[in-house]
Amino acid sequence: MDFDFHPPKHAMTKQRRSPSRLRIWLGLATITVLLGALLLRSAVTSTEANIVALEAPQPPPVPEVHKKTIKGTVAPGDTITGLLGDFFSAAEIHELNRQSKPVFPLSRLSAGQAYRLSLSDEAFERFEYDIDHNEQLIITHAADVFSIERLPIPYTIETARVRGTIESSLFEAVTSTGENDVLAMNLADIFAWDIDFILDIRKGDSFQALVEKRYREGQPAGYGRILAAEFTNRGTTFQAFFYQDGEHRADYYDADGQSLRKAFLKAPLAFSRISSGFTTRRFHPISKRWKSHPAIDYAAPTGTPIKSVGDGIIIKKGYTLANGNYIKIRHNGSYETIYLHMSGFAKKIGNGKRVAQGQTIGYVGSTGLATGPHLCFRMKKNGAPVNPTKVKAPAVKPISTANMADFKTKAKALIAQLTDQTIIKTAKAQPTENRSSQ
Repeated sequence: MDFDFHPPKHAMTKQRRSPSRLRIWLGLATITVLLGALLLRSAVTSTEANIVALEAPQPPPVPEVHKKTIKGTVAPGDTITGLLGDFFSAAEIHELNRQSKPVFPLSRLSAGQAYRLSLSDEAFERFEYDIDHNEQLIITHAADVFSIERLPIPYTIETARVRGTIESSLFEAVTSTGENDVLAMNLADIFAWDIDFILDIRKGDSFQALVEKRYREGQPAGYGRILAAEFTNRGTTFQAFFYQDGEHRADYYDADGQSLRKAFLKAPLAFSRISSGFTTRRFHPISKRWKSHPAIDYAAPTGTPIKSVGDGIIIKKGYTLANGNYIKIRHNGSYETIYLHMSGFAKKIGNGKRVAQGQTIGYVGSTGLATGPHLCFRMKKNGAPVNPTKVKAPAVKPISTANMADFKTKAKALIAQLTDQTIIKTAKAQPTENRSSQ
């Protein structure tokens, strides 16, 4: 039988929709499975990478460098070999001596001077030696090569005003303010041409000074320059201002620019007492006879330094039964000075040697005919004895005309600081060369 069958349209539509929904669900399931697989693979890969990273060899830690600084002072008999022989061979020490000679001969290491030895893992790194209070020697070593330098010591400086009144001596007046006795010596050196600090000092005398105080690594390290000073002695005020006149060495001048430096110091000792004065008739304590004493006797402890009162040449250094150890100095065509009864002579002092004013030539003693330690000081003019305390020595040249205006401007500023009621502090990186330092 031939049928022409046409199903209803809604039945056909229903049959088509059912397979389409199934495919959608199957597609979603497939996508979900794929995403899960990808995530799982990513997690596994990340874990494997972390494991590999953990298993990779780590670089060794940087070793710690141990630094050490040894501070000390050169002992008597110490040499550069003794100080650095543990770090260098004999050949290297020889080469170090050779290279250092034009900078600073290592044979001149002095007992009592400070040094610092820096080590890195117990190996040599740096050697510092204080040549004096102003300079130091620096030695470094790298790649088998020495580096040697002579440099200023890096101080921090404060400028302060110091004041005092004399009760018995300048020495006691300075130390009573809390300052070091070196400052008293420096002040005495400045005014040594005008004031005899043994004969002239009186109770009630006063002083004030602008002084540089040095600090090194935060610790006090003595004094630098005295920039300005006043000393009132018996009602007369003496002033001193530190100034460098052109190419001349820096020195001290009064407010008018006149040099304080004169041909002779007032005394060969800074602090002492006169035990016997200049006289034509004195009873000698040993010979027990009356005789002239054309000299000044300064009683002082054995070992007190004796200074030449002026520039000159040693014409006699020797010993006699009466004079003990003595030195005679010719200063010019007219004057000679003689220093008797010394305990000993300073280094490099000998006949024909030139000495500078203020240079130490020997030390107080009691050699020869002496009842105790003292200096017998004599002066002659044209061969005849003269009283050293009565000699009027001429001053050296004043400030040059070209620099006088500059000097007076600076002196005026220093006077203002001296009269200021506050303590002045001025920090500076590095001091200049000076003649009044500890």
